[in-house]
Amino acid sequence: MGDESNSKTTGGNEWTFLSNHGHVLLCVAREPEILLREVAERVGITERAVQRIVADLEQGGYLSRVREGRRNRYEVHAELPLRHPVEAHREVRVLLDLILGPGVAKSPEPHASDG
Repeated sequence: MGDESNSKTTGGNEWTFLSNHGHVLLCVAREPEILLREVAERVGITERAVQRIVADLEQGGYLSRVREGRRNRYEVHAELPLRHPVEAHREVRVLLDLILGPGVAKSPEPHASDG
């Protein structure tokens, strides 16, 4: 009976702790040269939805795209704060390190002209 009422209030077992934005960011942080088609398969959403999420992440400054030949390489800006007020006191790096392991997601190296 307890399980039954719980599944009604939570919508079953389909919910997760991270949003699709978080899942996409984790995939790209783990594999910067990943194809968006592969991200879509892993996250379980359409490729078009992944494209919209990547655009959101780029617009927010959390992700940048570098063209390398015919492919894209994504750079995660892990030094930025998480977006929601509940977790905004932490950098994205904390989430990436927690899920992927410390140092898996690295911030891009500063360019010689930046310094």
